Amino acid sequence: MKTARKSILVMGLVMTAMLMIANPLLAEDKKAPMKLVSVKADTAITLDAMAEKAWDKATALEVKLDQLPYEPNNGYNGIRETTVKIKSLYDDKYVYFYLQYADPTQSLERFPWIKQADGSWKQSIKKDSTGHDNTYYEDKLGMYWEINKVKGFKKKGCAVSCHLTEEGLNNGIADTSAGRKYTNKPGETIDMWHWKSVRTGPLGMFDDQFVDDNTDPKANKNWGRHGDVKTGGGYKNNFNADKTGPAFMNSPYSEKDKYWVLPELKAKFVDTFKAGDVVPGIVITPFTGHRGDIKVQSAWKDGQWTLEVKRALATTGDKAEIQDVQFSDMAKTYYFGISVFDNSQINHVYHEGSIGMTFK
Repeated sequence: MKTARKSILVMGLVMTAMLMIANPLLAEDKKAPMKLVSVKADTAITLDAMAEKAWDKATALEVKLDQLPYEPNNGYNGIRETTVKIKSLYDDKYVYFYLQYADPTQSLERFPWIKQADGSWKQSIKKDSTGHDNTYYEDKLGMYWEINKVKGFKKKGCAVSCHLTEEGLNNGIADTSAGRKYTNKPGETIDMWHWKSVRTGPLGMFDDQFVDDNTDPKANKNWGRHGDVKTGGGYKNNFNADKTGPAFMNSPYSEKDKYWVLPELKAKFVDTFKAGDVVPGIVITPFTGHRGDIKVQSAWKDGQWTLEVKRALATTGDKAEIQDVQFSDMAKTYYFGISVFDNSQINHVYHEGSIGMTFK
């Protein structure tokens, strides 16, 4: 009897292996998209980076991020692995996300100005050979949504539009960057939700961007990556005409806003500082128009970032159909990816494949 059972088990394993060879889809099943379910909220959601009782209704999806696009040649001390826990709720007008992930350091020192002993000012910068910084920068998180059908997105996720530079060339064009974002065919577009802990986080918003198929740096210096239509606002590096020091400062001085100049505190720079004092390297203003569609409250505590996010289910207006994912069909699956930037300009940890979100 035991021998017969053993023979049946062996035959079963052999048949399974043969089926996987004959049907690659079975072998690839383990790479199928992860699944997130957005649940109808019973009560109003308040954006405060805290999990009110309404979030108990949603089930968290854990997404392990453990891939890096490149290794900077001047050192990289950021996280190489973290897990994002994500929940989603929706109501009649908005979709919400609650995200948490471990990051042992809160990184806010994005190119700050430091007064030197001789009275001069020096901006903290340490760029690698690609022209990007992994030392004096900010923490960020990206959500990358398929808008129009993007070939390969469901299987590859974010990676389908990330094109690494090889031997100094990208798409046959000389380029020193580590890589560029662009889709592979006309009409393919991706919605890029980019939270930046210094440039947009203090203002309670994401930087809403999108990616198309442009590969001509003369047409757009960032290749396929663009900002959504805006009517005002944004961020601008804080330096004077000859770039020897800051142009603006917060007045009165704010320790809480040490690394960014806020609109309500913005004043012309007057040097009454002592050696070692810090002045922000960036001036920030809230986006108006579609680039400011995504609202967020974020908080770092005990080695963990928490983001509570809100966006309209459907957006309208100028170019919304090609710049924004539209959650207008509750029976549809919406595919996206997540990445985390730890004190890094472009280097980030990401996951393989995509996540499919459905509404319940």
